[in-house]
Amino acid sequence: MRSRALKPITNKLLWIFAIGQFGWSLLSGIVTNWMVYYYTGSPDAQNPNTGIFASGITQNPILFKLTLFGLVLAVGRIFDAITDPLIAGWSDGSNYKGGRRIPFMRAIAIPFALVTIGLFTIPQTVNTAVNDVLLFVLLLLFYLVMTIFCTPYNALIAELGDTQEHRINVSTYISFTFIAGQSISFMLPNVAGFLEGFAGQAGSIRLAVAIMSTIACIAMLVPSFYIKERDYIDSKPSRTKAFSSLLKTFSNGQFRRFVYSDVIYFFALTLFQTGLAFYETKLMEIEDTWTFVLTATMTFLSVLQYPVVNKLAPKLGKKKLIITGFFAYAGVFLITSVCGKGLYWGFIVAVCASVPMAILGILPQACVADVAELSRLETGEDRSGMFFAARTFAFKMGQALAMVVFTSMTVAKTPASYRSTAVVATVTCLIGACLFFLYNEKMILARIEELKASR
Repeated sequence: MRSRALKPITNKLLWIFAIGQFGWSLLSGIVTNWMVYYYTGSPDAQNPNTGIFASGITQNPILFKLTLFGLVLAVGRIFDAITDPLIAGWSDGSNYKGGRRIPFMRAIAIPFALVTIGLFTIPQTVNTAVNDVLLFVLLLLFYLVMTIFCTPYNALIAELGDTQEHRINVSTYISFTFIAGQSISFMLPNVAGFLEGFAGQAGSIRLAVAIMSTIACIAMLVPSFYIKERDYIDSKPSRTKAFSSLLKTFSNGQFRRFVYSDVIYFFALTLFQTGLAFYETKLMEIEDTWTFVLTATMTFLSVLQYPVVNKLAPKLGKKKLIITGFFAYAGVFLITSVCGKGLYWGFIVAVCASVPMAILGILPQACVADVAELSRLETGEDRSGMFFAARTFAFKMGQALAMVVFTSMTVAKTPASYRSTAVVATVTCLIGACLFFLYNEKMILARIEELKASR
């Protein structure tokens, strides 16, 4: 239970915490949205920067239809997933003066930004084999430093969300800053275009990555230095070892039901996000500089719906809204699979995607926080870090598979190959929606209130 001497958690504090999400989502967006675009594909008259770094990396399939780049991305995600429970166990069991979470965030923010810059800069030697190895090593480092920052950060969602209202509020705020970071990441071609006269075609892309990574680093350092963790959270180190804690987390039936649908959803979403730049440039034949405008439109409309989602969640329940979001995203993926040429198709997708983006950007984190809170009340052991790490462990496996599937399905680089990835995303998202019916939100919330009342 929280000590009376602790400072009260306020919405201002939660907003400051959410600034860190903007930083890491911007770095994640740079890599997720643009690495495949710049390291694979082929340029054309309208988008001359597509595949600008592709010549330095092995492009031909090396096993069946699996490309080296796809395998590198997949292995990176699997490595990322494996390190999640290790970092979570380290964070849950730590007892640093500054807390169990903040010291990790403070130490790793700058290396996180530097590795992101390195991914677009270092693998550019004249030797393709050396470039392949450098890209692989840097990508593993990227996922490692991201895990070291994000796993303790995510644990704070449950710990700062000391009430149901705060859990929904903090999930809303970090969703806003997350999509803000993702949206800004889509400005990379715009910023690079502005800088091209100073740094050249390839140099402008690297300089744009450096500028955006610096902004992201500052954002991550804001909550790391502003929030004094011990002032707000009376945390006790967990004595359960990392993988024992992971197994204990997955033994939670309701958590497993949540994860089943979550991993499939992230497979579908990653497939779609990886292909978004290609859908817009190759299917809709839009210049890549329009990507930011379309993403900004989607983000703006999504943010307008945040207050609605925030108010409806306690009334209708998070489960009903999340299932609605699944079906809505499936519709967006289906529209993309049949889209034609023209900018208006981009706006149709942006407008339709704003609804599930608002729902699924906010509520899944709150569900994990609910399950973690119930576990804490039932066992007396706070393993919030492991619950969020177990979730990311599962969905990153889905992301890894999605990257392999996308790069394998699009080896031919034809419009039909890109459309087929959107069809697969549609089907898998529908499956995820059906699986989420198994999650019992009412029981979880009722049990939390019962245990709190008994104390």
